[in-house]
Amino acid sequence: MKNFTLWAAALPLALLSQAPALGQGTQGGTSLSGSRNASITPVYHHALPGIPGKSLKGVLVEYGPGGFSPSHRHAKSAIICATVLEGEVRCQINGSTVRTYRADENWADLPGDHHQVSANASATRPAKVLAVFVVDDSDGALTIRTSDRLGAQAFL
Repeated sequence: MKNFTLWAAALPLALLSQAPALGQGTQGGTSLSGSRNASITPVYHHALPGIPGKSLKGVLVEYGPGGFSPSHRHAKSAIICATVLEGEVRCQINGSTVRTYRADENWADLPGDHHQVSANASATRPAKVLAVFVVDDSDGALTIRTSDRLGAQAFL
């Protein structure tokens, strides 16, 4: 299991090192509807060899101080490994206890998981997360905002 964890953490970073420039992040990434001081930047997209219709997609999520993303779900087929690259991120999935992840820690999401809390744990320092998706090419948006008040809205 430890070898799998090391492989799962190393693969996204290896692919990220081969990706084009990351863009501007919180300065030039896509702003999330309903978020505060947060941005998302796609950093790579690779078809999975030998698995037609599946891709590996990397997304850099950047939170400025006090930043957060709205409640959301991901594409119906998405399996995600998220790794904190910098700072600390608060996360709550499927009604679990809110947990704080620090740099080099990661978590996995399964299809249908619901993020009630996704936020920078610091009011003074930025945080960055690399989210690596294994997803069906036929799925539309990778991330769908959820809110009883506003309905569902795709934002990446």
